[in-house]
Amino acid sequence: MSTVTQPLLLGGERATSQLSELGVRRGGVLLVHASMRSVGAGPGSTAAALGRVLGPEGTLVVPAFTPENSDTSRSYLDRVRGLSTEARAAVRAAMPAFDPSVTPAPTMGALAEAVRRAPGALRSTHPQTSFAALGPAAGKLLAGHRQDCHLGERSPLARLYEADAQVLMLGTGFDSCTAFHLAEYRRPAPPRRLYRCVVASENGGGSWWEYEDITLDDSDFAALGADFVRARADAVGVGRVGAARSHVFSLRTAVDFAVEWLTDHRADG
Repeated sequence: MSTVTQPLLLGGERATSQLSELGVRRGGVLLVHASMRSVGAGPGSTAAALGRVLGPEGTLVVPAFTPENSDTSRSYLDRVRGLSTEARAAVRAAMPAFDPSVTPAPTMGALAEAVRRAPGALRSTHPQTSFAALGPAAGKLLAGHRQDCHLGERSPLARLYEADAQVLMLGTGFDSCTAFHLAEYRRPAPPRRLYRCVVASENGGGSWWEYEDITLDDSDFAALGADFVRARADAVGVGRVGAARSHVFSLRTAVDFAVEWLTDHRADG
């Protein structure tokens, strides 16, 4: 695949050209992780550039995760570490209940929020790991996201795998590569744990819900990504978009590689 080495400002046809040279397919399905600080452009202009390169038949997908409404999430545990029992209870009581139509996803970055809020965007309904999408394939990709399946076979990740989607890491590292989580589900007997979160109820309040799913662990994703790029250099487009060093690759190829890598490298496999 092509490698782009010259940094260019993100804007207009130049950005579309950069993304196309990197390997983004016109008319395809694209899952994007983006760092606007690295790109050096605003989320609106970045989303517009992505829309131009994908064209009217393409579909843009972003993670719209919401760890803010869970008392088992890493962000909550970090926030309450060292607090008294009373203070922890107050933080938990103030958590906003998840409503897919309005709940923001601030930790996912400005581009994800721009896509989520765009006219015509759809969002899957998982209260922790939803996805948002724009384009003709959005409904099919996001449908049927079971609430006891974060990122497995009953999630949009599996539908993206079936659609032969691409992944664009726009100025982000492989430690944030959501696609690798699907590989965790496809390992033999992955470990499981309990999760809790608060979701909006019909009376306008919130109710707590507990469910079991596999133990999600991204602690080795940076190493996994580095090995993936080395082993499958022929399948990874590498270059700059705006000011950001970026990668584009087949989600299916990455997941298949990750299944073998995680099985070999994790002691709990």
